[in-house]
Amino acid sequence: MRERPILFNGAMVRAILSGTKSQTRRVVKGMALDWLDNAKFTPQYVADPRNDMCPFGKIGDRLWVKETTVRVEEHGYIGPVHAASDEGQACLDGGLAPAPDDMTEVEPWEIKLRPSIHMPRSMCRLVLEITDVRVERLHAISEADALAEGVDHVAVDLARVTGVDCAARVLFRDIWTSTGGDWGANPWVWVICFRRAEQ
Repeated sequence: MRERPILFNGAMVRAILSGTKSQTRRVVKGMALDWLDNAKFTPQYVADPRNDMCPFGKIGDRLWVKETTVRVEEHGYIGPVHAASDEGQACLDGGLAPAPDDMTEVEPWEIKLRPSIHMPRSMCRLVLEITDVRVERLHAISEADALAEGVDHVAVDLARVTGVDCAARVLFRDIWTSTGGDWGANPWVWVICFRRAEQ
């Protein structure tokens, strides 16, 4: 079993914590992409764990989640404080009360974030165990898979009431594009299914 880091934004961290996110899609790159684009091999062959092509791992491997944290240590507090947590949101909205050894109040505008890319393993609070890996085109996502990607279930229900077909897929498309993804390109993606693991 190997362990690798994976980045998630705050909304997706909250979806994992609430139990509504159990899949992630990441664009296929490198040699695997060349093989798929040139039709040298099938998606099933590329995703086969014996070929060790998925940079995120194979079934049974673990992913430790890198997320944005609030840099409270600079103000005399003990971290980490995760930005996607209630405590983190309170820091960002209202600042920090004076630390025990420092009587200076910290205003919200003085608080800095540590981007997820710089989060060390020691601050990790979420570890995921990979339960399945496959390769498919982005547009092949089903309604069930879009729900497993952590889209807002209440928004899906509201959209369905108003007659929107494929509501979960539409919301997933919006999430994909909001993070800089190109929906129109319909790229090959790694579909990584997971469950939360004990640390």
